[in-house]
Amino acid sequence: MPHSQFVVSPTWLFEHLEDPQVVIVDCRFSLADPQLGQQQYQASHIKNSYYLDLNQDLSSLVGKHGGRHPLPNPNDIAKKLSAIGVNSQKTLVVAYDDSRFAFAARLWWLLRYLGHEQVAVLDGGFTGWQKASYPITDILPTPRMGTFVAQAQIDKVVDFTAVKNRKDRPEVVLVDSRESDRYRGEREPIDQIAGHIPGAVNYPWQEITDSSGYLLSQPEQRRRWEQLETAGEILVYCGSGVTACVNLLSLELAGISKGKLYAGSWSDWISYM
Repeated sequence: MPHSQFVVSPTWLFEHLEDPQVVIVDCRFSLADPQLGQQQYQASHIKNSYYLDLNQDLSSLVGKHGGRHPLPNPNDIAKKLSAIGVNSQKTLVVAYDDSRFAFAARLWWLLRYLGHEQVAVLDGGFTGWQKASYPITDILPTPRMGTFVAQAQIDKVVDFTAVKNRKDRPEVVLVDSRESDRYRGEREPIDQIAGHIPGAVNYPWQEITDSSGYLLSQPEQRRRWEQLETAGEILVYCGSGVTACVNLLSLELAGISKGKLYAGSWSDWISYM
């Protein structure tokens, strides 16, 4: 496996396509066209992969607060994971997308938040898989039954109050994962208000991959975060708690395990303004 336990190569996945201890999940999604990911999956996907939808499966219903993609109810997502053959503490789940881990990392983070450490992302995503001429299909996989028990690790997540109370402490760093122009408030394509949470530093999530969607090496991930290595706590947010998970993956690849997700992110923060 390249990089670490959190990443698998297309070659590794091809060799484990029929492994009963591996469940592959297609996480492709488009924020601009919420039906697109499901349509792409039905047209062609990695053999034996199941589909989980960002809005329907990896988030819960939007409310007044909580942002645009609130975390799913643990019991709801546990049922869905059981229905695709995931067994707690046993099954290796491999998540992929075609957006430089934007959505695959959300599933990667969610599983670890739910107490399941056996999860990796596919390096290079669906495009990398196709470039390697590995098998794709439009045949839907047969349902598999697993037993997934959610054990939410509440220390991996923070809410509005925690961010507000802790962000200015000297040992705490608040990381904004959005593109720099959104961080600076020059452009805001989605949310009602532009700008960033006061005190946040900007580490755009796309920087952990090259332009083809392959992860930068572990030393490069380390270098990216070296200024934050001494922080006591790193609180990470984006627009709605999705692409922030890409930075949380990068932190783990760098060997820095003190990142926490502000799940509601900017879209939750501005709901209190």
